Amino acid sequence: MEKVIYIVRHCSAEGQAPEVELTAKGILQAGKLVEFFEDIEVDRIITSPFSRARQTGWPLAERKKLHVEVDSRLGERVLSSRDFEDWLIKLEDTFLDLHLKYEGGESSNEAISRVCDVVDELRDGSRTVLVTHGNLMALLVMSYDERFGFEHWQTLTNPDVYVVRIKDEDSEVERIWSTY
Repeated sequence: MEKVIYIVRHCSAEGQAPEVELTAKGILQAGKLVEFFEDIEVDRIITSPFSRARQTGWPLAERKKLHVEVDSRLGERVLSSRDFEDWLIKLEDTFLDLHLKYEGGESSNEAISRVCDVVDELRDGSRTVLVTHGNLMALLVMSYDERFGFEHWQTLTNPDVYVVRIKDEDSEVERIWSTY
């Protein structure tokens, strides 16, 4: 039986901190996501605990008459506890070396492991929306499609939607937001 996961990057937000909220544009985008999912069957919505992710998922949950589940494993990956002027280069390096870990941060492998644990716990036949953040989204997609990398992360939009279909040991990944 096929498991279907819709990976949603949160809508436009006021910043990066966990408590920042969606911008006015982001609130409108969340409404567009509701329209986008109108004819798509969904049985669960699980979001990052960050405010912007929860605010992205709430309107869809309301329309689908579902409860928003919050899972800390969908929180954004912390690159480091230090601020780097060259953070973009450092981030790219973590896509090239999945074991690379900066002070106070999390390696790509560690982030992939925790988000894949969420996916592994989903039942066969489920159709789940995961609302998360760009870096974690990219790493999750990369875990199913090794061609996906830093360059693809750079092209992600707010919001963005990928679908992963998993059947037995096979998986298929497709960006579906760009077609909307």
